Amino acid sequence: MYINIVVVDDDPEFRRIAALLLTARGLRVVAESGDGAEALAAVRAHRPHGLLLDLHLPGLDGLRVARQIAEEDDPPRIVLTSTDESFWSQQELESAGIECFVVKDKLFDADLRALFAATPP
Repeated sequence: MYINIVVVDDDPEFRRIAALLLTARGLRVVAESGDGAEALAAVRAHRPHGLLLDLHLPGLDGLRVARQIAEEDDPPRIVLTSTDESFWSQQELESAGIECFVVKDKLFDADLRALFAATPP
């Protein structure tokens, strides 16, 4: 069974690299988006298991996107990412519907498959 992922980032090169990395880990990228509004539309259209979501997006930022998605029925698992090493508590992330935060340059080392495959608490 595939784990379907939507990748959201305003940098097309990062989206390409993230898609390659996710695919190499056995995940399937079903859509890519460059801004918050496109992200919401992609999640609603594809109903993915997971969302790799950039914090800094044009229009709706990643936190606002996550909060909106978390209010929907059966939301995907959200992994927030950014080049900024922002430090949020797990409680702050969870309140926005975010599974975890991974700095972009640490994505290669992260166990993305486990993050997206785990059963929600």
